[in-house]
Amino acid sequence: MAAHMNITRFIAGAGVAAAMSLPVYAHHSFAAEFDANQPVELHGTITKMEWINPHSWLHINVKNADGSTSEWMIEGATPNTLLRRGFTREAVKAGTEITIIGFRAKNGANRANGRDLILPDGSRLFMSSSGTGAPGDTEAPADSEGAAEPQ
Repeated sequence: MAAHMNITRFIAGAGVAAAMSLPVYAHHSFAAEFDANQPVELHGTITKMEWINPHSWLHINVKNADGSTSEWMIEGATPNTLLRRGFTREAVKAGTEITIIGFRAKNGANRANGRDLILPDGSRLFMSSSGTGAPGDTEAPADSEGAAEPQ
């Protein structure tokens, strides 16, 4: 009986260890964090780009009407998805002036789910994750073809 319990404990322990070694993906739906009724258009300067999974994060400084500056975090798709859509490290380097079209966080924080990133030359890159329920996310051929959406 003691040998059987030791084997059971060993198998249970191995199972827990294996489960803990798997990557954890905390992917969420658009509606869980962002509000489709709060569209934003932000004009700002890139301060940092985080190429991390499961969502990339673009940090920008936005000049307010009173002359002060607010830092915003813009959620994008996975790094691999963005690279397939035409994003490059050069296009999103710190100091680049951009425009973001997206949707603000439900809690009113300076966070948004980015839909489009507009570069200084006017070109657009689709930056949202697909299949999350964001407005228009089914209209993104870039997800299936791996190319930037023509504008």
